[in-house]
Amino acid sequence: MNEFLKEFKDRGYFYQCTDEKALSKKLNEESIKGYIGFDCTAQSLHVGSLLQIMCLRLMQKHGHKPIVLLGGGTTRIGDPSGKDKTRKILEENEIEENIKSIEKILKKFLETEDEKVAPVFVNNYSWLKNLNYISFLRDIGKHFTINKMLSFDSVRLRLEREQSLSYMEFNYMILQAYDFLELNKTENCLLQIGGSDQWGNIVNGVELIKRYSSNEVYGLTTELITLASGAKMGKTESGAIWLDKKLFSVFDYWQFWRNVDDKDVLKFLKMFTDLNLTEIEEISNRDINEQKIILANKATSILHGASEAAKAEEIAKNSFSENSTGENLPNTKIDISNIGNDVVNLVSIIDKNLSKSEIRRLIKSNGIKINNEIISDDKFIISNELMKKNNFIKVSIGKKKHYKIVT
Repeated sequence: MNEFLKEFKDRGYFYQCTDEKALSKKLNEESIKGYIGFDCTAQSLHVGSLLQIMCLRLMQKHGHKPIVLLGGGTTRIGDPSGKDKTRKILEENEIEENIKSIEKILKKFLETEDEKVAPVFVNNYSWLKNLNYISFLRDIGKHFTINKMLSFDSVRLRLEREQSLSYMEFNYMILQAYDFLELNKTENCLLQIGGSDQWGNIVNGVELIKRYSSNEVYGLTTELITLASGAKMGKTESGAIWLDKKLFSVFDYWQFWRNVDDKDVLKFLKMFTDLNLTEIEEISNRDINEQKIILANKATSILHGASEAAKAEEIAKNSFSENSTGENLPNTKIDISNIGNDVVNLVSIIDKNLSKSEIRRLIKSNGIKINNEIISDDKFIISNELMKKNNFIKVSIGKKKHYKIVT
């Protein structure tokens, strides 16, 4: 088996391939170009996109050249895959700003100096914006059947649930297939990689290219990653784990990895770090908390740099001790407009991170501390005097989550 595909499997990325044997042969014969597309619906990607980014890094490691497609065109449509309703369509200037921001983030992960493997960044709006509708239907639309389009999960599941699917969204799969065709023609792109929910769209592209030009291309999909809790990768109770430190601090990013479920640690070391598999095997024999710290440091280093990761670890060590005031902890800014009247209840101000019932349950089991003191009353009031003591209060939820509240 080709070394890229072998590592792709060994790290747990692999889900499906359109023709694994032929792809392996092609990869052994030459360095190829392969692409992954990212729609630009926000100013940052979150860790739900991280597996795809690691696939781009793995391509570079094995001498292949990644193409990063930033969907300036398809973002204007909206991918229905895995969605229950039509996605909000952004203004054009928002999409353009998001593209610039996401490209900067991706360049942190990828090798950009070595021309042999340096990524090619493309925006599909550059070719989609000029399509002539009649010509597109005649030249491209004729290769698609409604029967098959209705069978793909992105369409079928919405219809089965009797949820609205606009004609605009219905066309998304054709546009994505056309992207692959365009990249095959202009960049000699031979591979598309995506999550398993993109399988139908990827197959469409492979078949379109074969019908249109008889070229042989390939599709490869990854597992959709969920946490051991069953939650979708990238989302937590307190929101998305963004890759932009303006939206999600380096410390919080480090803490996310430090606090993953024990069952996820080895899997994530394989998927989200560059440690080789022999090293990971050795690490698996260490204490679970040491494993988590290694995961947090390695994952954070890839995005934010080794010095920032080390700083986050040091803050964690200093701030999480029983006697720490929490001065170095990240802020959670709360609008406590009535604080002068001593009417702010603890449960209400940390509602953003946990449900009120969960907080009350933690209080009953001595799981919440304010300034290192156990809180036993779920009617505990945050007073003006308490806030003025340090101009913040340190909140500890269990042993792992600590932050400071400021006004």
